[in-house]
Amino acid sequence: MRVWTRRRLLTSAASAAGLAALTAAPARAARLAHDDIADALRALPGLRLIEERQDAEPGYRHFVLGLRQPVDHTNPAAGTFEQRLTLLHTAADRPTVLTTTGYHALLTPRLSEPAVLLGANQLQVEHRYFGESRPAEPGYTHLTIRQAADDHHRVVRLFRRLCPGAWISTGSSKGGMASVYHRRFHPHDVDGTVVYSAPNNIDDRDDSAYLRFLETVGTPAGREAVKSAQRRLLLDRAEMVARYEAWAAAGSDTFRIIGGADKAFEIAVLRVLSMFWQRATPADVAAIPGPDATADELYRWLDDWAGLSLYADTAARRYVPYWYQIGTQLGYGDVPTAHLADLLRHPDGIAARNFVPRDIPMVFDPAAMPDIDRWVRRSGSRLLFVYGTQDPSVAEYFRPGGADSRALWVPGGNHSVDIADLPPADRASAQDALARWAGRGHLTGTPGT
Repeated sequence: MRVWTRRRLLTSAASAAGLAALTAAPARAARLAHDDIADALRALPGLRLIEERQDAEPGYRHFVLGLRQPVDHTNPAAGTFEQRLTLLHTAADRPTVLTTTGYHALLTPRLSEPAVLLGANQLQVEHRYFGESRPAEPGYTHLTIRQAADDHHRVVRLFRRLCPGAWISTGSSKGGMASVYHRRFHPHDVDGTVVYSAPNNIDDRDDSAYLRFLETVGTPAGREAVKSAQRRLLLDRAEMVARYEAWAAAGSDTFRIIGGADKAFEIAVLRVLSMFWQRATPADVAAIPGPDATADELYRWLDDWAGLSLYADTAARRYVPYWYQIGTQLGYGDVPTAHLADLLRHPDGIAARNFVPRDIPMVFDPAAMPDIDRWVRRSGSRLLFVYGTQDPSVAEYFRPGGADSRALWVPGGNHSVDIADLPPADRASAQDALARWAGRGHLTGTPGT
Protein backbone atom coordinates (compact mmCIF):
# COMPACT_ATOMS: atom_id res chain seq x y z
CA MET A 1 0.00 0.00 0.00
CA ARG A 2 1.64 3.18 -1.08
CA VAL A 3 1.31 5.00 2.25
CA TRP A 4 3.79 2.53 3.72
CA THR A 5 6.48 2.42 0.98
CA ARG A 6 9.69 4.37 0.74
CA ARG A 7 9.88 6.73 -2.22
CA ARG A 8 13.45 8.03 -2.10
CA LEU A 9 15.89 6.29 -4.43
CA LEU A 10 19.54 6.55 -3.48
CA THR A 11 21.84 7.40 -6.35
CA SER A 12 24.73 5.50 -7.84
CA ALA A 13 27.01 8.36 -6.83
CA ALA A 14 26.19 7.81 -3.18
CA SER A 15 26.69 4.09 -3.59
CA ALA A 16 30.07 4.66 -5.17
CA ALA A 17 31.06 6.87 -2.26
CA GLY A 18 30.03 4.18 0.20
CA LEU A 19 32.00 1.58 -1.70
CA ALA A 20 35.08 3.78 -1.79
CA ALA A 21 34.92 4.21 1.97
CA LEU A 22 35.29 0.45 2.41
CA THR A 23 37.98 -0.32 -0.17
CA ALA A 24 40.80 -0.40 2.35
CA ALA A 25 38.88 -2.23 5.07
CA PRO A 26 40.30 -5.65 6.03
CA ALA A 27 38.32 -8.69 4.93
CA ARG A 28 36.44 -10.52 7.69
CA ALA A 29 36.39 -13.82 5.83
CA ALA A 30 37.79 -15.41 2.74
CA ARG A 31 36.55 -13.57 -0.34
CA LEU A 32 33.99 -15.38 -2.43
CA ALA A 33 34.83 -14.85 -6.08
CA HIS A 34 32.23 -12.63 -7.73
CA ASP A 35 31.84 -15.10 -10.57
CA ASP A 36 31.11 -17.96 -8.16
CA ILE A 37 28.20 -16.42 -6.25
CA ALA A 38 25.54 -17.99 -8.49
CA ASP A 39 26.96 -21.47 -7.91
CA ALA A 40 27.21 -20.77 -4.18
CA LEU A 41 23.55 -19.73 -4.09
CA ARG A 42 22.50 -22.91 -5.87
CA ALA A 43 24.33 -24.92 -3.24
CA LEU A 44 22.40 -23.48 -0.29
CA PRO A 45 19.85 -25.99 1.04
CA GLY A 46 16.24 -25.12 0.31
CA LEU A 47 17.16 -22.18 -1.93
CA ARG A 48 16.15 -21.87 -5.59
CA LEU A 49 17.85 -19.41 -7.92
CA ILE A 50 14.90 -18.20 -9.97
CA GLU A 51 16.75 -15.75 -12.19
CA GLU A 52 19.67 -13.37 -12.42
CA ARG A 53 18.47 -10.00 -13.64
CA GLN A 54 20.71 -7.77 -15.75
CA ASP A 55 19.65 -4.49 -14.14
CA ALA A 56 22.02 -4.00 -11.21
CA GLU A 57 24.39 -1.05 -11.01
CA PRO A 58 28.11 -1.64 -11.65
CA GLY A 59 29.75 -3.80 -9.01
CA TYR A 60 26.55 -5.63 -8.08
CA ARG A 61 24.72 -8.72 -9.29
CA HIS A 62 20.96 -9.01 -8.86
CA PHE A 63 19.38 -12.38 -8.08
CA VAL A 64 15.74 -13.36 -7.56
CA LEU A 65 15.51 -16.32 -5.21
CA GLY A 66 13.00 -18.65 -3.60
CA LEU A 67 13.55 -20.12 -0.14
CA ARG A 68 11.55 -23.05 1.18
CA GLN A 69 10.15 -21.96 4.57
CA PRO A 70 7.94 -23.71 7.15
CA VAL A 71 4.36 -22.50 7.21
CA ASP A 72 4.54 -22.92 10.99
CA HIS A 73 8.00 -22.74 12.52
CA THR A 74 6.74 -24.64 15.56
CA ASN A 75 5.16 -27.49 13.60
CA PRO A 76 6.98 -29.08 10.64
CA ALA A 77 3.85 -31.08 9.79
CA ALA A 78 2.11 -27.87 8.69
CA GLY A 79 4.03 -27.94 5.42
CA THR A 80 6.14 -25.36 3.62
CA PHE A 81 5.90 -22.46 1.19
CA GLU A 82 8.41 -20.69 -1.02
CA GLN A 83 9.39 -17.22 0.16
CA ARG A 84 10.59 -14.72 -2.44
CA LEU A 85 13.97 -13.09 -1.80
CA THR A 86 16.19 -10.79 -3.82
CA LEU A 87 19.94 -10.39 -3.43
CA LEU A 88 22.10 -7.50 -4.59
CA HIS A 89 25.57 -8.97 -4.15
CA THR A 90 28.89 -7.17 -4.42
CA ALA A 91 31.42 -9.12 -2.30
CA ALA A 92 31.43 -11.66 0.52
CA ASP A 93 33.68 -9.54 2.72
CA ARG A 94 31.27 -6.59 2.68
CA PRO A 95 28.57 -6.12 5.29
CA THR A 96 25.11 -7.37 4.42
CA VAL A 97 21.90 -5.36 4.82
CA LEU A 98 18.72 -7.34 5.48
CA THR A 99 15.66 -5.42 4.34
CA THR A 100 11.94 -5.83 3.81
CA THR A 101 9.08 -3.61 2.71
CA GLY A 102 6.73 -5.52 5.03
CA TYR A 103 4.71 -6.22 1.89
CA HIS A 104 5.56 -7.51 -1.58
CA ALA A 105 9.19 -7.74 -2.69
CA LEU A 106 10.42 -5.01 -5.03
CA LEU A 107 12.18 -6.36 -8.12
CA THR A 108 13.69 -3.00 -9.04
CA PRO A 109 17.28 -3.12 -7.73
CA ARG A 110 17.15 -0.31 -5.17
CA LEU A 111 19.85 -0.05 -2.52
CA SER A 112 18.62 1.07 0.88
CA GLU A 113 20.37 3.95 2.59
CA PRO A 114 22.36 1.70 4.98
CA ALA A 115 23.51 -0.43 2.03
CA VAL A 116 24.68 2.71 0.23
CA LEU A 117 26.61 3.98 3.24
CA LEU A 118 28.26 0.63 3.84
CA GLY A 119 28.78 -0.42 0.24
CA ALA A 120 27.00 -3.56 1.37
CA ASN A 121 25.31 -6.59 -0.06
CA GLN A 122 21.54 -6.31 0.26
CA LEU A 123 19.15 -9.19 0.90
CA GLN A 124 15.43 -8.42 0.61
CA VAL A 125 12.80 -10.67 2.18
CA GLU A 126 9.22 -10.61 0.95
CA HIS A 127 6.81 -10.74 3.88
CA ARG A 128 4.96 -14.02 4.27
CA TYR A 129 1.45 -14.08 2.71
CA PHE A 130 2.31 -11.20 0.35
CA GLY A 131 3.16 -11.38 -3.34
CA GLU A 132 4.62 -14.75 -4.27
CA SER A 133 5.25 -15.78 -0.65
CA ARG A 134 1.87 -17.32 0.08
CA PRO A 135 1.23 -20.60 1.89
CA ALA A 136 -1.44 -22.74 0.28
CA GLU A 137 -3.56 -22.92 3.43
CA PRO A 138 -6.86 -21.00 3.45
CA GLY A 139 -7.00 -17.98 5.71
CA TYR A 140 -4.09 -16.39 7.53
CA THR A 141 -3.67 -18.56 10.61
CA HIS A 142 0.13 -18.36 10.52
CA LEU A 143 0.42 -14.69 9.62
CA THR A 144 1.88 -13.47 12.91
CA ILE A 145 4.78 -11.23 13.85
CA ARG A 146 6.57 -14.19 15.44
CA GLN A 147 6.26 -16.41 12.36
CA ALA A 148 7.60 -13.59 10.15
CA ALA A 149 10.47 -12.98 12.59
CA ASP A 150 11.31 -16.68 12.41
CA ASP A 151 11.35 -16.41 8.59
CA HIS A 152 14.00 -13.69 8.87
CA HIS A 153 15.93 -15.73 11.41
CA ARG A 154 16.21 -18.68 9.03
CA VAL A 155 17.23 -16.36 6.19
CA VAL A 156 20.07 -14.86 8.24
CA ARG A 157 21.33 -18.24 9.43
CA LEU A 158 21.38 -19.59 5.89
CA PHE A 159 23.01 -16.62 4.17
CA ARG A 160 25.71 -16.16 6.78
CA ARG A 161 27.40 -19.05 4.98
CA LEU A 162 27.95 -16.72 2.03
CA CYS A 163 28.12 -13.38 3.85
CA PRO A 164 29.88 -13.94 7.19
CA GLY A 165 30.58 -10.27 7.94
CA ALA A 166 28.48 -7.72 9.80
CA TRP A 167 24.71 -7.70 9.26
CA ILE A 168 22.45 -4.66 9.52
CA SER A 169 18.66 -4.87 9.21
CA THR A 170 16.49 -2.05 7.96
CA GLY A 171 13.03 -1.15 6.74
CA SER A 172 10.63 1.76 6.45
CA SER A 173 7.16 1.97 7.95
CA LYS A 174 5.69 -1.54 7.95
CA GLY A 175 9.07 -2.86 6.83
CA GLY A 176 10.67 -1.08 9.78
CA MET A 177 8.09 -2.59 12.10
CA ALA A 178 8.94 -6.06 10.79
CA SER A 179 12.64 -5.36 11.40
CA VAL A 180 11.91 -4.45 15.03
CA TYR A 181 9.80 -7.56 15.55
CA HIS A 182 12.60 -9.72 14.12
CA ARG A 183 15.01 -8.23 16.66
CA ARG A 184 12.54 -8.74 19.50
CA PHE A 185 12.48 -12.49 18.97
CA HIS A 186 16.02 -12.94 17.61
CA PRO A 187 17.99 -10.04 19.11
CA HIS A 188 21.42 -11.35 18.13
CA ASP A 189 20.76 -12.16 14.47
CA VAL A 190 22.13 -8.83 13.25
CA ASP A 191 24.61 -6.26 14.52
CA GLY A 192 22.27 -3.28 14.35
CA THR A 193 18.95 -2.06 12.94
CA VAL A 194 17.98 1.18 11.20
CA VAL A 195 14.23 1.81 11.30
CA TYR A 196 12.48 4.54 9.32
CA SER A 197 8.99 5.96 10.03
CA ALA A 198 7.74 2.92 11.95
CA PRO A 199 4.51 3.27 13.99
CA ASN A 200 4.31 1.77 17.46
CA ASN A 201 0.63 1.13 18.13
CA ILE A 202 0.93 0.22 21.77
CA ASP A 203 -2.76 0.29 22.65
CA ASP A 204 -5.27 -0.13 19.83
CA ARG A 205 -8.12 0.73 22.19
CA ASP A 206 -6.85 4.30 22.67
CA ASP A 207 -6.34 6.34 19.51
CA SER A 208 -6.02 9.68 21.29
CA ALA A 209 -2.38 10.13 20.24
CA TYR A 210 -3.37 10.00 16.56
CA LEU A 211 -6.35 12.29 17.07
CA ARG A 212 -4.23 14.85 18.94
CA PHE A 213 -1.56 14.73 16.25
CA LEU A 214 -3.98 15.29 13.39
CA GLU A 215 -5.60 18.21 15.22
CA THR A 216 -2.23 19.98 15.55
CA VAL A 217 -0.21 18.98 12.46
CA GLY A 218 0.72 21.67 9.96
CA THR A 219 -0.92 25.08 10.21
CA PRO A 220 -4.50 25.89 11.30
CA ALA A 221 -5.25 27.10 7.76
CA GLY A 222 -3.86 23.90 6.23
CA ARG A 223 -5.84 21.66 8.58
CA GLU A 224 -9.02 23.58 7.86
CA ALA A 225 -8.42 23.37 4.10
CA VAL A 226 -8.17 19.57 4.23
CA LYS A 227 -11.28 19.27 6.37
CA SER A 228 -13.21 21.61 4.06
CA ALA A 229 -12.20 19.51 1.05
CA GLN A 230 -13.42 16.39 2.86
CA ARG A 231 -16.82 18.01 3.48
CA ARG A 232 -17.11 19.14 -0.14
CA LEU A 233 -16.41 15.60 -1.30
CA LEU A 234 -19.11 14.10 0.91
CA LEU A 235 -21.61 16.82 0.05
CA ASP A 236 -21.06 15.88 -3.61
CA ARG A 237 -21.23 12.18 -2.75
CA ALA A 238 -23.73 11.17 -5.44
CA GLU A 239 -21.68 12.62 -8.29
CA MET A 240 -18.37 11.39 -6.85
CA VAL A 241 -19.59 7.84 -6.29
CA ALA A 242 -21.04 7.74 -9.81
CA ARG A 243 -17.59 8.68 -11.17
CA TYR A 244 -15.99 6.03 -8.98
CA GLU A 245 -18.39 3.34 -10.13
CA ALA A 246 -17.86 4.30 -13.76
CA TRP A 247 -14.10 4.04 -13.31
CA ALA A 248 -14.44 0.59 -11.74
CA ALA A 249 -16.82 -0.64 -14.43
CA ALA A 250 -14.45 0.50 -17.17
CA GLY A 251 -11.75 -1.70 -15.66
CA SER A 252 -14.11 -4.58 -14.80
CA ASP A 253 -13.41 -3.97 -11.12
CA THR A 254 -15.81 -4.44 -8.19
CA PHE A 255 -16.19 -3.54 -4.50
CA ARG A 256 -17.15 -6.88 -2.98
CA ILE A 257 -14.50 -6.87 -0.23
CA ILE A 258 -15.31 -3.36 1.06
CA GLY A 259 -19.03 -3.71 0.40
CA GLY A 260 -19.87 -1.17 -2.28
CA ALA A 261 -18.54 1.95 -4.00
CA ASP A 262 -20.33 4.31 -1.62
CA LYS A 263 -18.62 2.76 1.40
CA ALA A 264 -15.25 2.64 -0.38
CA PHE A 265 -15.58 6.31 -1.31
CA GLU A 266 -16.38 7.33 2.27
CA ILE A 267 -13.39 5.35 3.57
CA ALA A 268 -11.11 7.15 1.11
CA VAL A 269 -12.45 10.52 2.27
CA LEU A 270 -11.85 9.60 5.90
CA ARG A 271 -8.32 8.33 5.29
CA VAL A 272 -7.23 11.27 3.13
CA LEU A 273 -6.76 13.40 6.24
CA SER A 274 -3.94 11.21 7.54
CA MET A 275 -2.56 10.21 4.14
CA PHE A 276 -2.26 13.81 3.02
CA TRP A 277 -0.20 14.87 6.03
CA GLN A 278 2.05 11.81 5.68
CA ARG A 279 3.51 13.17 2.45
CA ALA A 280 2.47 16.80 2.06
CA THR A 281 4.90 19.63 1.44
CA PRO A 282 4.09 23.35 1.86
CA ALA A 283 3.40 23.47 -1.88
CA ASP A 284 0.89 20.63 -1.50
CA VAL A 285 -0.89 22.49 1.30
CA ALA A 286 -1.18 25.55 -0.93
CA ALA A 287 -2.72 23.35 -3.68
CA ILE A 288 -5.58 21.87 -1.60
CA PRO A 289 -8.82 22.45 -3.57
CA GLY A 290 -10.62 25.49 -2.19
CA PRO A 291 -14.30 26.56 -2.17
CA ASP A 292 -14.22 27.32 -5.90
CA ALA A 293 -12.70 23.98 -6.92
CA THR A 294 -14.55 21.95 -9.55
CA ALA A 295 -15.79 18.42 -9.01
CA ASP A 296 -13.00 17.22 -11.29
CA GLU A 297 -10.37 18.95 -9.15
CA LEU A 298 -11.80 17.55 -5.93
CA TYR A 299 -12.04 14.02 -7.27
CA ARG A 300 -8.51 14.15 -8.67
CA TRP A 301 -7.14 15.49 -5.37
CA LEU A 302 -8.79 12.66 -3.42
CA ASP A 303 -7.45 10.08 -5.83
CA ASP A 304 -3.93 11.55 -5.70
CA TRP A 305 -3.75 11.44 -1.91
CA ALA A 306 -6.02 8.57 -0.84
CA GLY A 307 -5.60 6.27 -3.85
CA LEU A 308 -9.15 5.35 -4.87
CA SER A 309 -7.97 2.21 -6.64
CA LEU A 310 -6.85 0.78 -3.29
CA TYR A 311 -10.44 0.12 -2.22
CA ALA A 312 -11.62 -1.73 -5.32
CA ASP A 313 -11.18 -5.50 -5.32
CA THR A 314 -8.20 -5.80 -7.68
CA ALA A 315 -5.94 -3.81 -5.34
CA ALA A 316 -7.78 -4.53 -2.10
CA ARG A 317 -7.29 -8.26 -2.58
CA ARG A 318 -3.49 -7.80 -2.59
CA TYR A 319 -3.62 -6.06 0.78
CA VAL A 320 -5.96 -8.36 2.67
CA PRO A 321 -2.96 -9.76 4.62
CA TYR A 322 -1.97 -6.23 5.63
CA TRP A 323 -5.40 -5.46 7.05
CA TYR A 324 -5.51 -8.90 8.67
CA GLN A 325 -2.30 -8.02 10.53
CA ILE A 326 -3.71 -4.62 11.47
CA GLY A 327 -6.83 -6.25 12.88
CA THR A 328 -5.12 -9.09 14.75
CA GLN A 329 -1.84 -7.69 16.11
CA LEU A 330 -0.45 -4.45 14.66
CA GLY A 331 -3.26 -2.05 15.52
CA TYR A 332 -4.10 1.18 13.70
CA GLY A 333 -4.71 4.87 14.33
CA ASP A 334 -8.02 6.72 14.17
CA VAL A 335 -8.84 9.99 12.40
CA PRO A 336 -10.98 12.98 13.45
CA THR A 337 -14.56 12.72 12.22
CA ALA A 338 -16.51 15.33 14.21
CA HIS A 339 -16.42 17.78 11.29
CA LEU A 340 -18.04 15.11 9.07
CA ALA A 341 -20.47 13.53 11.53
CA ASP A 342 -23.61 14.75 9.77
CA LEU A 343 -22.42 13.36 6.41
CA LEU A 344 -21.18 9.87 7.35
CA ARG A 345 -23.12 6.72 6.45
CA HIS A 346 -20.74 3.94 7.41
CA PRO A 347 -19.73 3.86 11.10
CA ASP A 348 -16.26 2.42 11.76
CA GLY A 349 -15.53 2.64 8.04
CA ILE A 350 -11.76 2.50 8.41
CA ALA A 351 -11.80 -0.49 10.77
CA ALA A 352 -9.60 -3.34 9.54
CA ARG A 353 -12.56 -5.74 9.49
CA ASN A 354 -13.93 -3.89 6.44
CA PHE A 355 -10.88 -4.85 4.36
CA VAL A 356 -10.85 -8.59 5.12
CA PRO A 357 -13.42 -11.03 3.68
CA ARG A 358 -15.95 -11.94 6.37
CA ASP A 359 -15.25 -15.67 6.12
CA ILE A 360 -11.72 -15.07 7.49
CA PRO A 361 -11.81 -14.97 11.32
CA MET A 362 -10.03 -12.08 13.07
CA VAL A 363 -9.32 -11.88 16.80
CA PHE A 364 -7.21 -9.00 18.08
CA ASP A 365 -4.27 -9.83 20.38
CA PRO A 366 -3.93 -6.88 22.78
CA ALA A 367 -0.65 -8.17 24.24
CA ALA A 368 1.40 -8.30 21.03
CA MET A 369 2.40 -4.65 20.62
CA PRO A 370 2.91 -3.84 24.34
CA ASP A 371 5.35 -6.76 24.45
CA ILE A 372 7.34 -5.27 21.57
CA ASP A 373 7.24 -1.82 23.16
CA ARG A 374 8.57 -3.12 26.50
CA TRP A 375 11.45 -4.89 24.77
CA VAL A 376 12.42 -1.76 22.82
CA ARG A 377 12.26 0.42 25.94
CA ARG A 378 14.12 -1.95 28.23
CA SER A 379 16.33 -4.28 26.23
CA GLY A 380 16.56 -3.42 22.55
CA SER A 381 20.18 -2.57 21.75
CA ARG A 382 21.74 -1.05 18.63
CA LEU A 383 18.43 0.30 17.35
CA LEU A 384 18.25 3.57 15.40
CA PHE A 385 14.82 5.09 14.68
CA VAL A 386 14.51 7.93 12.16
CA TYR A 387 11.25 9.91 12.24
CA GLY A 388 9.69 13.02 10.69
CA THR A 389 7.88 15.47 12.93
CA GLN A 390 5.03 15.91 10.40
CA ASP A 391 4.30 12.19 9.99
CA PRO A 392 0.91 11.17 11.51
CA SER A 393 1.93 7.51 11.27
CA VAL A 394 4.30 7.97 14.18
CA ALA A 395 1.96 9.76 16.56
CA GLU A 396 2.80 6.69 18.64
CA TYR A 397 6.50 6.04 18.12
CA PHE A 398 9.20 3.79 19.52
CA ARG A 399 11.16 5.11 22.50
CA PRO A 400 14.33 2.98 22.66
CA GLY A 401 16.00 2.61 26.03
CA GLY A 402 18.54 -0.15 25.44
CA ALA A 403 22.27 0.15 24.91
CA ASP A 404 23.47 2.19 21.91
CA SER A 405 19.92 2.95 20.75
CA ARG A 406 18.23 6.23 19.93
CA ALA A 407 15.36 7.93 18.09
CA LEU A 408 16.24 10.91 15.88
CA TRP A 409 13.83 13.38 14.30
CA VAL A 410 13.76 15.31 11.03
CA PRO A 411 12.10 18.70 11.70
CA GLY A 412 9.16 19.05 9.32
CA GLY A 413 9.92 15.64 7.83
CA ASN A 414 7.19 13.35 6.52
CA HIS A 415 6.87 9.59 6.03
CA SER A 416 9.80 9.45 3.60
CA VAL A 417 12.64 10.69 5.80
CA ASP A 418 16.20 9.37 5.59
CA ILE A 419 19.36 9.74 7.64
CA ALA A 420 20.39 12.27 5.00
CA ASP A 421 17.52 14.54 6.10
CA LEU A 422 18.57 14.74 9.75
CA PRO A 423 20.16 17.89 11.19
CA PRO A 424 23.97 17.74 10.79
CA ALA A 425 24.84 16.64 14.32
CA ASP A 426 22.18 13.91 14.36
CA ARG A 427 23.15 12.80 10.86
CA ALA A 428 26.76 12.39 11.96
CA SER A 429 25.66 10.50 15.08
CA ALA A 430 23.51 8.13 13.00
CA GLN A 431 26.29 7.48 10.49
CA ASP A 432 28.80 6.87 13.28
CA ALA A 433 26.46 4.33 14.88
CA LEU A 434 25.96 2.52 11.59
CA ALA A 435 29.70 2.39 10.96
CA ARG A 436 30.37 1.18 14.50
CA TRP A 437 27.80 -1.60 14.27
CA ALA A 438 29.27 -2.74 10.97
CA GLY A 439 32.79 -2.61 12.35
CA ARG A 440 33.90 -0.26 9.62
CA GLY A 441 35.07 2.86 11.44
CA HIS A 442 34.06 6.33 10.28
CA LEU A 443 32.10 6.48 7.03
CA THR A 444 33.16 8.99 4.42
CA GLY A 445 30.21 8.47 2.07
CA THR A 446 27.31 10.92 2.17
CA PRO A 447 23.78 9.47 2.15
CA GLY A 448 21.27 10.64 -0.42
CA THR A 449 23.69 12.76 -2.45
